[in-house]
Amino acid sequence: MVCYAVPTIAAIVHGILRKNKTSWNGSMQHLWLNLLLAGGAIFGLVDHWWNGELFYIGDNIVLDLMLGVAITVSIFIVWGLMVIYTKSKAEKTKE
Repeated sequence: MVCYAVPTIAAIVHGILRKNKTSWNGSMQHLWLNLLLAGGAIFGLVDHWWNGELFYIGDNIVLDLMLGVAITVSIFIVWGLMVIYTKSKAEKTKE
């Protein structure tokens, strides 16, 4: 049950990249992504802690990690929809 590891690693890596890339550092969209990834990671950690499975590794670690990948991809899809929506809204206000 280490599915929370994937969004946790993604949040840490994105946070480091965001700090080091000046174009990402001031970007509201990248702040959203970092917050969404951190939220997914925190949710997974709390859920597994609550159920007493924080350091439990299941019989099939590949399936556990694939669940983490699915969670992380879902976060990226939601983030992409948020970015598309805000850009389309900004274009409409310019017209």
